[in-house]
Amino acid sequence: MNRRHFIAGLAAPAILRAARPTDIRVASIQHSFEDFQYRTPYKFGGREVDRVTLLNVRCRVESRAGKSAEGFASMTMGNVWAWPSPTLSYDQTLGAMKDLAVRIRKITADHQEHGHPIDLNMGLEPEYLKAAPAGMPKLAVLVTASPFDAAIHDAFGRLHNRNCYSTYGVDLLPRDLSYYLGPDFKGEHLSRYVQQTPKPRVPLFHSVGASDPIFPADVSKPINDGLPETLGAWIEYNGLTHIKIKLNGDDVAWDVDRVAAIEQAAIQAQRKRNVRNWHYCLDFNERCASSAALLEFLRRLKEKSPNALDRILYLEQPTKRDLKADRANVMHGPAKIKPVVIDESLTDIESLMLARDMGYSGAALKACKGQSQVMLMAAVAQKHKMFLCVQDLTCPGASLIHSVGLAAYVPGTAGVEANARQYVPAANKPWETRFPGIFNVKDGEMRTNELKGVGLSTMKV
Repeated sequence: MNRRHFIAGLAAPAILRAARPTDIRVASIQHSFEDFQYRTPYKFGGREVDRVTLLNVRCRVESRAGKSAEGFASMTMGNVWAWPSPTLSYDQTLGAMKDLAVRIRKITADHQEHGHPIDLNMGLEPEYLKAAPAGMPKLAVLVTASPFDAAIHDAFGRLHNRNCYSTYGVDLLPRDLSYYLGPDFKGEHLSRYVQQTPKPRVPLFHSVGASDPIFPADVSKPINDGLPETLGAWIEYNGLTHIKIKLNGDDVAWDVDRVAAIEQAAIQAQRKRNVRNWHYCLDFNERCASSAALLEFLRRLKEKSPNALDRILYLEQPTKRDLKADRANVMHGPAKIKPVVIDESLTDIESLMLARDMGYSGAALKACKGQSQVMLMAAVAQKHKMFLCVQDLTCPGASLIHSVGLAAYVPGTAGVEANARQYVPAANKPWETRFPGIFNVKDGEMRTNELKGVGLSTMKV
């Protein structure tokens, strides 16, 4: 199911084609970059990352009625994750994505159509994809474009003095979802799949990178910056109850031992806190050879640490992201044991439906894939009763607020990953006093009452 195919074949009723005073166009848009070094490297998918570049976007929109407002959004470029390449260097992939950002800014600035931000994105995304250089994955294009789309949503909410998630009702987005997603959604509006007030609390998933110290003996070079340096210390520091474990995927014995060690460290730390219930998610970052290898991992983990297996909430992206090239590698078997979630594979509605056909039972929603895209994905996933979680891309500051907003306003999400506090806390500093419930977690949960502001809530009420 490809939403653009439906748009080409469906004609909107005349009343919906009429000019609406609430619709907006982009009046101006600018972007800039910020660079930060990690306090400690983050290893995932067989690679280590030690730095981050943020793409910041400011946008001014104007309504047909003559009102205007400014929006802001930010996103980690995430080139190692979005564009893993055996031939191109970190600087080459990052440079290409930064060059694309320049082209996306111009495309967006030149777009003079009026509409709701989701409608504007429907026209802009195909142009963004055309502007990408040969060889750039679609995922890298989505990541680069995401803060531009988010800034428009933020500005739209500010213009109408509403939270972003309150702008998806029929008064501002009159088309029903069949226009975007096909006849199965006839008569349904996006607001059906969005909460009007945020969940009061959202569990924080702490990430354990593949090279992160688990026990004190694992710390070879202390950082001594006042922040925790082992898993047990982090559990006590943030009151953690949800832990995301990065695994190698291509070494079953190592992966089983890693999870078992994390379970032992967690037992020790949680016993001190008198906590008996906590949870894991396991992220293989595409490196399992097959679903059979995943089943073997689960079998061996059950033998070595059955309690650790019981604590697993879901399994994330076990095998390669190109599902079309790997149709035989289905997940029906593993999904009977634990929900199996797509992440890198999820780039549009078509890939979501393909994954579902192949046995995947859940989806990871990420702000870095674009607010417009993610909200439609969330509707489809809920319609088909799929497991949902929200993850970040080592997102600090405004990008973390955006990610937490998704977890708070989309029903049924299991929690939100937030690892910038571990790897790049310097980028969070300016936000900590403004949003203490998000950036100063002490009981394993984020307080989301701070996310009721206008737009994406990066400005408080």
